[in-house]
Amino acid sequence: MSAINDFLLANDLRIANNPCVSPDFCLDWCALAADLQAGEGITVYPHSSVTTVDGTWQLAENARGDHAWLLAPAAEGRGSGALSGDSIDLADGRLAFPATFAHLLEMKDAIQQHDPEATVFPTANQRLGEATIGVGARFTTLHWPGVDWAMAQLGTGVTANQSSIPRELVFDVDAMLADRLARVPFPFIGADVPEGHQGQSVEGMSHGCVLAKLKTGFHLRKIAWSFNADHQPIGGWYDAREDQLVQGCLLASYITFDLSPELSVTRLPEGAHAQAAYVSSEVDAALVATVKTRVADAGVALDESEFNELLCRVWPAMRKMRIRDEKYRAIREKHFSTQVGCIYLRELSIDELPGLTTAEATAIMLALCEAMDMPVNFIAPAFGFQKNMPYPDHAELRAMIGRQWEVCRAFGVSIGFHSGSGKSAENYQIMGEVTGGRLEIKTSGRYTYEMGRALFSSADEADQKLWKDWYAFTLDLAVAGAFAESETERSMARTFISESLKTAGQAEPADLHSSAERTREVLESLDPDPDLMFWFEYNFLYVLAAGGKADKAALGDHSPAGYRQRERFYAISDVGRLNFASNVARYIIFLCENTGIVPAATCRAAAEKLEGYTSFDAMLADIAG
Repeated sequence: MSAINDFLLANDLRIANNPCVSPDFCLDWCALAADLQAGEGITVYPHSSVTTVDGTWQLAENARGDHAWLLAPAAEGRGSGALSGDSIDLADGRLAFPATFAHLLEMKDAIQQHDPEATVFPTANQRLGEATIGVGARFTTLHWPGVDWAMAQLGTGVTANQSSIPRELVFDVDAMLADRLARVPFPFIGADVPEGHQGQSVEGMSHGCVLAKLKTGFHLRKIAWSFNADHQPIGGWYDAREDQLVQGCLLASYITFDLSPELSVTRLPEGAHAQAAYVSSEVDAALVATVKTRVADAGVALDESEFNELLCRVWPAMRKMRIRDEKYRAIREKHFSTQVGCIYLRELSIDELPGLTTAEATAIMLALCEAMDMPVNFIAPAFGFQKNMPYPDHAELRAMIGRQWEVCRAFGVSIGFHSGSGKSAENYQIMGEVTGGRLEIKTSGRYTYEMGRALFSSADEADQKLWKDWYAFTLDLAVAGAFAESETERSMARTFISESLKTAGQAEPADLHSSAERTREVLESLDPDPDLMFWFEYNFLYVLAAGGKADKAALGDHSPAGYRQRERFYAISDVGRLNFASNVARYIIFLCENTGIVPAATCRAAAEKLEGYTSFDAMLADIAG
């Protein structure tokens, strides 16, 4: 048994109420095998049928959340040799195999060999490399019903599984168990929080997303979807863990390359002469000539000194990106034998470069990617967006995007809009109009907010208890932050509090911060509301806070105490689940309509249908069609 499965079983952290932590979706094969042979406590998912050369497969699950692949063998198939490792014979003639991550990889290759157009697994097919919505599925199995329902009703695929790795997801469960996860600085809370602060592993999330689509029958619609390994860090201190990152992202069909770690340690030669000398000695002359010609062909005029300065800044990162890209390619070719199983989309994130991104910088970066044989599908310039804030000047936004689009169109590349949540309908309309719908909107934190709204509006007693505890946690952090020693933490907390008072329509008392007690008194006088900024800004930290405590030492806790806290979210009622799935779907519809990715009439019909559900089961039933 793997160390992570042993840890989960020893602490009674089961998949049914704590999914996607282990890469496997079967922790206790012996117990599941006994349940299968006895025919007791087993759910078989009728929509999950999928065919390979070995026969027809379905998914089965017991009450503890352990899953198995059931095979009705074809006469010419391999029988128990269809998958490596353990299997058992069932009384009805079928075979059962545990849903391990190793078996998942084998199933991907078998399914795609049999049907290259299959949509069980994430791919780069259909229009995913041109236009998509990136959905940060922080709540895993709670999240995907809303995403899959929206894709099914809109008839278009999106990036249905997106997470920053390793910031949000555990990149290596063995490193987690050995307490070797790095700590990510969050200046606004005045603390470093362990990476993987949502608790799930990248392999576990990869696994769960595939099984979710089989269980609801989404795959029967033949709508392609993608999985984005977002913000894959290139260079810097991440060099030491590069191979683990590559291994963990094996099932991702879309990679975002984040150059910022290497950029942060790259020293720029001083002066134009030194920079020209660096380019001459370090960068192949033929490559430089190719890039210059391509940039000129795109209609962009280059200043020689600016070109050299940018190349000096990015060249070490680009070389490391090329090495990483080769590793992504090689590991896919090692495990998968089909073209569809090996292809992945690329996005270059350049919003970490200083200032707002110029059209010249975009052109040079795109030309470099082309010349280095790693052409990108999306590029993410810096537009000066703030998370969850509309861009205030529509004319300026249109002009900024227009300058970038002229370059991107010449390279056949779509624009990625990062920090995409919380913009206005007008902002999204401008993005869609200028790019002709060739864009990606990345959203993530929005969905934690939607979970808060789901619980807030639920009449279920346990849901309300979770909401109130969650709200109290953020209030405690806001009060503590308002009197922190760190100027950044204190300033941000007071800003969140002031904005919350504005949202609530209350004047800010002159003595608001005369003492912590007074600040608390004022905040506690407000009606709890997920639209208050202090709740929105601190909410994500509650998921893995040991004991639900607003104590910095309790945040991002990967011990049993942290995972028992996470378990509370997976115990919400069906009312809470319907609310959350509906909120997720509603936001995706809103984005698709306003960006023009999906025709307005289709979006309106889906939105109208969404309002008619009174049960979660009814919504799930409409995913398969």
